Amino acid sequence: MSSALTIVVVEEDRTRAIDIVNALKDAGDHDIHVIGDNSGLSRRVATLNPDIVLIDIDHPTRDILEELTLASGPLERPVAMFVSGAAGNLAKAAVEAGVSAYVVDGLHPDRLKPVMDTAIARFQIMRQMRVELDETRRALEERKVIDRAKGLLMKARQIDEDAAYAILRKAAMDQGQRVAEVAQSLVTAAGLLR
Repeated sequence: MSSALTIVVVEEDRTRAIDIVNALKDAGDHDIHVIGDNSGLSRRVATLNPDIVLIDIDHPTRDILEELTLASGPLERPVAMFVSGAAGNLAKAAVEAGVSAYVVDGLHPDRLKPVMDTAIARFQIMRQMRVELDETRRALEERKVIDRAKGLLMKARQIDEDAAYAILRKAAMDQGQRVAEVAQSLVTAAGLLR
């Protein structure tokens, strides 16, 4: 956490908000915004586009948790939630919703920096995993389309799999496209001719 961050603090209690802001200022030169009431939270967080959201709430309920996590965009940025006491299965629900850090026993200024660092690191790891998962899914879908296109070529031209792939690869090079794009065009065209 060496560079300045834009931080949104969601805290209804003014005195606690001041304590949190002071602790954040001690941790570094950050752009800090406090949201004191939850109405329009989603719009305000989106407008500020923070690097991290810190939510301090005494006794979260499942409804409050869903509203706050959706509003703070846990898949777009790290979110650290500080609660006063154990709240049953809400910790699990918070993590499943994308909250990067769920800290029981409230927000203590001396723990703020390590919790933020951990939330940011965990968020970055999870984001990288989501990117890799999306790329893997896309590659699998492309592989399926390529295999269908090869099957169509093999059947139509009575050729083997390697020859069918060579035809797709050559067409892709000739057209300046990826093999998956050419394969998708072939599969689409074959579907229209049925």
